[in-house]
Amino acid sequence: MPNRPLRIAQVAPLWTRIPPATYGGIELLMKLLIDELVGRGHDVTLFSSGDCVTRGKLHPVCSDNLTELITRGEAYMFEYYASSSMAEVLCAADRFDVIHYHLSSAWLPLAATTKTPGVFTMHTSPHFDDEFVMQRWPQIAVAGISECQMHAASVKLGREFPVVYNGCDFDAYEPSYEPGEYLAFLGRMSPAKNPLGAIHLAKAAGMPIVLAGQPQNGAERTYFQAEIEPLIDGESVRWIGPVNHPQKNELLRRAAALLFPIQWDEPFGLVMIEAMACGTPVIAHRRGSVQEVVDQGVTGYHASVLDALPELIEPTLKLDRRAVRDRAMSRFGHQKMVDEYLALYRSVLAAAG
Repeated sequence: MPNRPLRIAQVAPLWTRIPPATYGGIELLMKLLIDELVGRGHDVTLFSSGDCVTRGKLHPVCSDNLTELITRGEAYMFEYYASSSMAEVLCAADRFDVIHYHLSSAWLPLAATTKTPGVFTMHTSPHFDDEFVMQRWPQIAVAGISECQMHAASVKLGREFPVVYNGCDFDAYEPSYEPGEYLAFLGRMSPAKNPLGAIHLAKAAGMPIVLAGQPQNGAERTYFQAEIEPLIDGESVRWIGPVNHPQKNELLRRAAALLFPIQWDEPFGLVMIEAMACGTPVIAHRRGSVQEVVDQGVTGYHASVLDALPELIEPTLKLDRRAVRDRAMSRFGHQKMVDEYLALYRSVLAAAG
């Protein structure tokens, strides 16, 4: 029966609890995916840390997420825990119709040891090692989160990869359709995310900027202390640190625009659709997925060079904020993401016979 309820295992990355308290894009997407699957009558088991909260059945691999265990000095290396998670789901594989892996594809070869069909979602851009395992074990389905993310691997391997765009629960965001008060930046404090470029862009526009997020490692802390902290004055440049969901919603809904001046090929960029859910348009550097996510002249504007972004501020601020939210909802509502993953699950099941 093609539409019968499925028994689905979801394998989490283990780094952060589900749902995440602050930072954790993959974990937020997994919450939306699992909750919606359970709501549609599917039997879902989440293999994750024991501090996760889910509408599915929780199979704890370790007591707490790895970030907290490592911070407390109770764990040192991720591989031990990820390998245990893979071993536990594979030992139970005959209980499931399909296994959805959100771990790195470093564990893809292990998925080939079971007859239970599997799907790996690539949450990062594939590199040589990813391409090696995808080529060696083609029977394991791999899905991308944007076309640009998977393009090079597709050309090199001569293989088409399905793409399922990340989704957002638009009902969880309270939009504002009034003109915003400031420009916003939300993301890691890293050169790749480029909060420094966002500050320069705000200064060029003569508008205040509010920065949210934090450095995630030593190199990012050094960058933040050297490049960002000296510019924070509490007025034209404010930094509010990491934000939880209510704080994120308030930051984005009151912003005139979200600045996304990335300096790397972003595989997706969930914050862009979170801003749109608040009615807030996006001004972005056209790299990675930006051109796929931002509808030029509708949900924001993008340019291929950073120096061209200041001239996009004025037209961006004139965009219809209701239209921003409506267009984004039609493209990135989490129900659509779940529809497409279900179609993919049924496809791999059909292929497996």
